Amino acid sequence: MNNRFLTITLQPDWQAGLRAAAVAAQKGTYQGEVLNFESPGHFFGMLTEKRWELVRTAQGKGELSVRELARQVGRDVKRVHEDVVALAELGLLERTEAGGVVCPFASLHIDMHLKAA
Repeated sequence: MNNRFLTITLQPDWQAGLRAAAVAAQKGTYQGEVLNFESPGHFFGMLTEKRWELVRTAQGKGELSVRELARQVGRDVKRVHEDVVALAELGLLERTEAGGVVCPFASLHIDMHLKAA
C-alpha cells in the first residue's frame, strides 16, 4: 500500500509555505506533501462536504471508476465527475491511465488555526 501523506494548511503567506517546502525537500527523505490554502473561505469553498466524502470513499480503495465512486456515495455521475475534476486539480485524487481515479494518500492531516482578527 501507498505510504504517501498530505498535510493541508491554512497559510495566507504562500511564500513562507514555499520556503518551508524547499527546506523539507533538502532533507533527502520523503517528508510528505503539503496543500496550502490562503484563507478559510478558499479552503471551505474548494473542499466541500460532498468532495470530502469522495476523498474518504476513495482513500485506500485503489483505482475506482467515476461511475463506481458515484454509486458508492449515492450521487449523480455527472456531479461526481465535476467534483473529481476539482479534486484532481488540487491533487487529492489522481486520474489513472485507464480513466479511473485513485486517492494516493494513506493519510491526510489538516493543520488549521483560526484566531480573532
